[in-house]
Amino acid sequence: MHATINREATMRFFGLKTCDTCRKALKALADREVEVIDVRADGVSDADRAAMVAAFGEAVINKRSTTWRGLSEVEQSLDLDTLLKKHPTLLKRPVIEDNGVWHQGWTAEVQTALEVK
Repeated sequence: MHATINREATMRFFGLKTCDTCRKALKALADREVEVIDVRADGVSDADRAAMVAAFGEAVINKRSTTWRGLSEVEQSLDLDTLLKKHPTLLKRPVIEDNGVWHQGWTAEVQTALEVK
């Protein structure tokens, strides 16, 4: 899912190629230069994972996912960084980093912040 779409500034997009919300977001960002990182195929660096946890706290984990429901109570009680390192698909998606600012989801607020029309 590593793809680049053109514009001036580079934006980084963390998602899954199979996620409908991620596809919708990428379509809306088609006029921008976007580095797309598939969290399942490409993984998430330690630094990016730490930044996401710092930015979103507990909200970084999608606790409604089938992956989360399939974890044991012991696994669910692991710290956020360890959980995401072991199970990157637990990331609530998409996560977008734009000039050092982190955004999560594809809400109206995120779209406004990214100036998506």
